[in-house]
Amino acid sequence: MANITAADVNKLRQQTGAGMMDCKKALVEAEGDFEKAIEILRKKGQKVAANRADRSSSEGAVIATVNADATKGAIIALNFETDFVGKNESFVALAKEFAQMAVDSDAETLEDFLKLPYGNITISEKLIEQTGVIGEKIEISAFKKLAAPLVNAYIHNGNKLATLVGLSAAVEGAAEAAHNVAMQAAAMNPIAVNEDAVPESLKEQEVAIAIEKTKTEQIQKAVEVALKKAGINPAHVDSEDHMESNKAKGWISAEDVEKAKEIIATVSAEKAANLPEAMIQNIAKGRLSKFLKENTLVNQDYIKDNKMSVAKYVESINKDLKVVSFVRVTIA
Repeated sequence: MANITAADVNKLRQQTGAGMMDCKKALVEAEGDFEKAIEILRKKGQKVAANRADRSSSEGAVIATVNADATKGAIIALNFETDFVGKNESFVALAKEFAQMAVDSDAETLEDFLKLPYGNITISEKLIEQTGVIGEKIEISAFKKLAAPLVNAYIHNGNKLATLVGLSAAVEGAAEAAHNVAMQAAAMNPIAVNEDAVPESLKEQEVAIAIEKTKTEQIQKAVEVALKKAGINPAHVDSEDHMESNKAKGWISAEDVEKAKEIIATVSAEKAANLPEAMIQNIAKGRLSKFLKENTLVNQDYIKDNKMSVAKYVESINKDLKVVSFVRVTIA
């Protein structure tokens, strides 16, 4: 039987990150052979990973970084099962290492990234190994890259949210502007960089929602006018439950409840049949414009000065400077 010293156990622990007892057991089983011990720990990780494959890994760390000349950026979301592990410095460091590997590599998809070497194993195998170390499911849930003439990154406190922003040129002041816009993207959660980047299907969906909302509001207004004209408070009869409870409280008579029901049914039907289509469409278009302004990055009010848009803020740094792209990743 090999003589396993505390120094041997500590050396294996430093190499793998596994617990002291796990390292000692692996070295004893491997009869002091470090390579065999590492393989034993790796197989343990595979077994734990298989047993926990159906577990939810909703905690973790989101890390964003850029390359040396600030022309490329990457975001990695490394997920765990518990917040305790997600806050562990060694695993945050691992997420940072993965993010740096991502930005330095040619991998453009998570699938390709997982195949990259990590020492004498792959990144995919490293995740399995670490699953064995902590006994929790570990996975990369997000892998995003961005390239532009100037890229800046922002990581929100707690490592739960990160963004990358690309600008059109690396002019003086652009780095600070890009960082401010990255903070904007983190805070305001835009759906696209500008109107052109919003899918037509989403625009059509928003118009349809706006049309239905506008029709409902127009009908409701007509009903409220008719109820008030009949001497009935619209707030007392705005639902069946309210009608019954307000009648029980003596706030409205049974006769007025029946009258209100008749007015609501009659006026609603008449108004729905005679809604001015042109007006409905114009209101819906206005609501779509408001939606796009509030949800596209360059059109949003700039959070540090709401008197200007993000686009105008960037132009104040340099008249030709523009926001060309962004990426936002969060762990809810």
